[in-house]
Amino acid sequence: MTPPSSDDDRTLRRETERVVNEIAQGLRTLDSGVSWFSDFAPTRQQMVLQEVAGYAMQAHITTADGHAGVARSGVKPTADPSVMICMDPPRFGFAGLPSAEHVKAFRVLVSVFAVADTRRRERYCKGACGHAWHNLPAATE
Repeated sequence: MTPPSSDDDRTLRRETERVVNEIAQGLRTLDSGVSWFSDFAPTRQQMVLQEVAGYAMQAHITTADGHAGVARSGVKPTADPSVMICMDPPRFGFAGLPSAEHVKAFRVLVSVFAVADTRRRERYCKGACGHAWHNLPAATE
């Protein structure tokens, strides 16, 4: 078996960006995103988790965002990914979690990103946003 090429990595990053932003904007359900994520092997899941953690950092998540996102995620507040994201400052080592925790980590990260990104879209991008990822077409699921 050959390792994925850098083109594959770029394709995965673009697809991750689209899926995560569709979830954040209500154009795709979290469960649909989890289905998409669950189809990947653990090494690809780790790559996606690293990418989504980067989105969360760029969205400048707060502790309040962490708690609100965990509540939306369906993951117990005591689960490792929930605890990590609610720390002050948040811990972003989700790709280092055991593969059995990857789906929980994805649910938490995407949910927290959705809370933070919605806040930022409403406060800073309302009416004059040039960010392509904030202007997605309707979902096709």
